[in-house]
Amino acid sequence: MHAPLHDGIGQPVRRKEDARLLSGRGCYSNDVNLAGQAHAYFIRSPHAHARIVSIDIADAVAIEGVLAIFTGEDTAADGLKSLPHRPVLGHHADVKLTNTDGSAKYISPHLPLPTDRARFVGEAVAIVIAETLAIAKDAADAVMVDYDPLPSVTDTVAAAEPDAPKVWDDAPGNVALDALLGDQAATDAKFAEAAHTVQLKTWIQRLTGVPLEPRAAVGHYDTLTGRYTLHAGSGNVVRQKRELADILGIDETMVRVVAKEVGGNFGTRNAFYPEFALVAWASKRVGRPVKWNCERQEAFLSDYQGRDLYVEAALALDESGRFLALRSSNLSNVGAHTVSFVPLTKGSGLMTSVYDIKTASVRARALNSNTPPTNSYRSAGRPEAMFVVERLIDLAARELGCDRVELRRRNLIRPDQLPYANALGLTYDNGAYAQVMERALELADWRGFPARRMAARARGRHRGIGLANYIEITSGMPRERAEVTIFPHGRIQVVIGTLSSGQGHETSFAQLITQWFAVPFSQVSIVTGDTDVVAAGGGSQSGRSMRLAGIVIGKAAEQLVGRGKQIVAEMLQLNAPDAVSFADGRFTAPDGTSLDIFDIARAANERTTLSEGLRGPLVGIGDETVQVAGYPFGSHVCEVEVDADTGVVELVDYVAVDDVGRAINPLILHGQAHGGIAQGVGQALMERCFYEPESGQMLSGSFMDYAIPRASDLPSFVTEISEVPSPSNPLGVRAGGEGGTTPALGVVINAIVDALAEFGVTHVEMPATPERVWQTIQVARRNQKAES
Repeated sequence: MHAPLHDGIGQPVRRKEDARLLSGRGCYSNDVNLAGQAHAYFIRSPHAHARIVSIDIADAVAIEGVLAIFTGEDTAADGLKSLPHRPVLGHHADVKLTNTDGSAKYISPHLPLPTDRARFVGEAVAIVIAETLAIAKDAADAVMVDYDPLPSVTDTVAAAEPDAPKVWDDAPGNVALDALLGDQAATDAKFAEAAHTVQLKTWIQRLTGVPLEPRAAVGHYDTLTGRYTLHAGSGNVVRQKRELADILGIDETMVRVVAKEVGGNFGTRNAFYPEFALVAWASKRVGRPVKWNCERQEAFLSDYQGRDLYVEAALALDESGRFLALRSSNLSNVGAHTVSFVPLTKGSGLMTSVYDIKTASVRARALNSNTPPTNSYRSAGRPEAMFVVERLIDLAARELGCDRVELRRRNLIRPDQLPYANALGLTYDNGAYAQVMERALELADWRGFPARRMAARARGRHRGIGLANYIEITSGMPRERAEVTIFPHGRIQVVIGTLSSGQGHETSFAQLITQWFAVPFSQVSIVTGDTDVVAAGGGSQSGRSMRLAGIVIGKAAEQLVGRGKQIVAEMLQLNAPDAVSFADGRFTAPDGTSLDIFDIARAANERTTLSEGLRGPLVGIGDETVQVAGYPFGSHVCEVEVDADTGVVELVDYVAVDDVGRAINPLILHGQAHGGIAQGVGQALMERCFYEPESGQMLSGSFMDYAIPRASDLPSFVTEISEVPSPSNPLGVRAGGEGGTTPALGVVINAIVDALAEFGVTHVEMPATPERVWQTIQVARRNQKAES
């Protein structure tokens, strides 16, 4: 049996899951309904910081249809523990951040419901359980919460001030982490001898993920078995199971977590949420399943958010334009609860990017504030780092009066320098950085830009072009597991721990089986998302899924082939299994006898004459802990046109060349690049979580005030895949899900600044809204007049 050529590795196969999803046969979190379920509604703090004096539920609990109302006092009385956030995942390949004074990192408590204070607007302080959602909402209105408002701080820089309000009494200065990477003394020495230096102070603003499917959960406690079941779309059911068991104080075997379709994640669903624990716990208290569906306004207030990094950075150069050193202070706002240091860690370690900067130092600090926690958001930390570096290079080119592209060419890491140990503790595997940059310039017709600029001026528009190179790191949770079973009736099943949130795993993982066993694509099924089936594994984060899936499915396939050879050898009474060959899904003996893998599965299940170790279901297991990272890289070029009278920026062209190591499914990779670019453009031009400094209120808490890009805001992208196989895994996969986002911030702003250079504009902060661009032009014009 031979597989169709169009189904294997490297082929642009259309996603098999789309037929199910587009026809409404998928099962998202809010599609789960259990018999007899009650409905939950959360009462949330209207204050950014306030002492909870009392919660009076007397009138509310008397409403007909209300089953219970619980507060932090109830959860504490039942012994519910703090959410066990692990801010650093512990991957060996990631840089390690430790406090310079030797003290421990501050990981704040995160109780399911607080007992003392609410620490951001939207933090849940009570849960109402009722027969219907409408009744639960009415009861919530009748609950009287007495708050004692306290001073709050939401701004990143303000949270670091000595007199800033304290988010946690036992965290002096709101500091959760204060670390130093690189060699500060050597960096200072290089800056002292530099012929040129450029500086940048910038804030990479806070975002929210706004996935298509808001969070939802159904918790069920089985009184007969004492087991809890949680249905909730997440980034990792195995992790959710472990953490829910920890919060409830029970053995992991007493918890089951199920997630089927996950309607978008981008990192927002990779960590545990209080609501998930509360619906499971409340189910036991009321004796019924409890369902909760997050409304969009709630999501804006309470979802884990992304970015929010303030940076002061500088680049030192010699007379010839060689980069001597980089110095940076990175200040990460982790919000009220310390969910993750990963964006700070990964971004700080990659601050030198793909450039040969042998000396660098980065001070990396994480601060608590009265805002929702931040977590990894698509390409955590890397877009921020690349934005800073690429802006510094454009500033340096302007300072030196040299060509932006030539300055980059002069300083890119050469192939003969790889593997390359950067100055901040990471070692890049391999790559072709100059090659992808030149290809991007060619696809974008960089040389033809002056003519396009002149044509735009004739139409009254200011046209600019930008370039940004990038590198990122794929690591994430290091353990993954796959169980591959070959059934006699002609099907192959893969049970794997990592969980898709739209990446097309059902298709790309099946392509591996098709390639290795020559099985038609339609005969492969992928099973994920149920901890009663999936024993171990990580989620989709940090570009790990395809890279680790290739390793563990490959290990399982090797076991299956090895066992198959042994079975054939016993069946044909051969002395050595190695005498049996395997190719194109068939085992062939020296005498020409040929059996396919399903024949072998049938023999394993039916032949009682086989050795005991060879009888039974034909199963292979791959369970690996992979501590070697991969380093995707690439280059993007963007062109914009700006209307100076209104500040409106139009994206007119966008070219991306991304190296993924090896492309398992190019069609999916191109789609991921498109989505990633759109997210990066969204941050560059329009997205921002806006908090009023005085009150801490979120003023961008709906789609009326929080803008995301639409199709009409974007041009048709030109995307190309580069394939330089990574040595970090047998398939050579690097990953491709985050490459679109990583350079997008820098390349869009570089293009805008280029368009406005004639006005004397040297930098535009994000988001580059029409108002901000127009104001920047006015300030630059006034400065030009003053100087003349």
